Amino acid sequence: MDKFRVLVKGIVQCGDRFLAVERWYDDRIMDPYQWEFIDGEMQFGETPEKAVQRVIEEQAGIPVQVEKPLYTWGFTAGEVCTCGIAFLCDAQSEEVVLSEDLSNSGWYYREELEKVISNKAVIKDIQHAGLMNQFDLDDFGKVDLFIEPMD
Repeated sequence: MDKFRVLVKGIVQCGDRFLAVERWYDDRIMDPYQWEFIDGEMQFGETPEKAVQRVIEEQAGIPVQVEKPLYTWGFTAGEVCTCGIAFLCDAQSEEVVLSEDLSNSGWYYREELEKVISNKAVIKDIQHAGLMNQFDLDDFGKVDLFIEPMD
């Protein structure tokens, strides 16, 4: 069993809208379907940029151009330490073809995201990415990385 893993998250933008996807988690929890951004595990030998492109293509069928990293996060679960990198990505198409792991998708304006996404961790993602604020993502200028404290 690996002791470390790297996740990549794609915050996919097309014009003024952002892609959110609905994923099934577990029928033993109160809200088994949850809206979020696309994420997945980086594979051995991939760069983070290639990994996020692959994950988005596999899960949503959309080719993307990776613009820049937005923030990082990390957590430990059991004996596995996970770190993640979130990227802003520009969609090359609006046509979404979902993988079997996802049940729904939608393109949402910045102000609609918090109404669609109820998962508090994803709301933190939105805030870290600057999507809930009045400034534009370009206001980040040089890449600002946010690091979540490990629990």
